[in-house]
Amino acid sequence: MLRRLVAGLAAIVLVVEAAVLVLVHVVLGKTTQSQSMSIAGSDPELMAKATYGLGAAMGAFLLFCAVLLAVIGVRDRAPGRLARVVLVVCAVTHGVLGALALGLVGWGAFAVLMVILCLLVLTLVLYPGPQEVRDAPPPGFKEFTPTNP
Repeated sequence: MLRRLVAGLAAIVLVVEAAVLVLVHVVLGKTTQSQSMSIAGSDPELMAKATYGLGAAMGAFLLFCAVLLAVIGVRDRAPGRLARVVLVVCAVTHGVLGALALGLVGWGAFAVLMVILCLLVLTLVLYPGPQEVRDAPPPGFKEFTPTNP
């Protein structure tokens, strides 16, 4: 029950984070597009398009992670190898962004990113890894322990 709750909550939080990040990048792109100067010779149109592209890519990645978490929560089974790798990349990204947010934005953004990081890591830790599943005895069988006469 706890595993499903954590995976579902992490999926919801990632969807909200994806929407907020896309919105922030749209605002940054509009702001960059409306300026009439170049920064060190850079084209404002190109910078605006790059901002839109980065926002779309980050949003798509976070939505993909949210879908993986939702599937994990609905099935209540351990994620596969690819899903684990993607979720670990997402967790590491949140750790790095948290460190940057602490220095640039403040403690509030750091706390939000660390809560998301904790949900991701907790989801990965609560479900057993592929090796642990293979080594586990079949359900209904007890382990035999050797006895000394």
